[in-house]
Amino acid sequence: MSFPESVLTKDEHVVAHLHPHWKALIRPVFVVLVALALVVVAAVYLPTTGWATAVLYGIGGLALIAVAALAFWPWLVWRTTHYVFTNERVILRMGVVSRSGRDIPIGRINDVSFSHGVIERMLGCGTLTIESAGERGQVVLTDIPHVEKIQSVLYELVEADRARHTFDESDRDAIADSLRGDRP
Repeated sequence: MSFPESVLTKDEHVVAHLHPHWKALIRPVFVVLVALALVVVAAVYLPTTGWATAVLYGIGGLALIAVAALAFWPWLVWRTTHYVFTNERVILRMGVVSRSGRDIPIGRINDVSFSHGVIERMLGCGTLTIESAGERGQVVLTDIPHVEKIQSVLYELVEADRARHTFDESDRDAIADSLRGDRP
């Protein structure tokens, strides 16, 4: 499921669209492989008559339930979790059946930091912490791929937003001229 572009404003564009790091899929893939191996071993070594057929169907059913609960559902959660960074805000959307989300305007972000341990560093992921002005304060995003790059991109977006919304000498002069009636 891709992120719906319809939630973006007129002048807003996506800078980065991420899902959690692929390491979240290691356990689901392992579950599928083990379930498949158990079914194949049972099919090869169990006799094909009588009670063994019922046992084989039972093993196949249990494997199917395990794959649905321990592999397919986590994959759906991973697939429907979106971390979207735009030029105006950070958009977080999560959930398969019921959805939840949070938008953080770029102008409200005070601090962006990251951390990652040895394993996360080897895998190229980490934790991104976004501190914003407001009642909720911090947002901690875990398993962000290329976390150092994303932290830098987000910092650049914050700085660009501040520069766009900060008055400089020419703005001051233009306001003074308009108040005096000296319009250019």
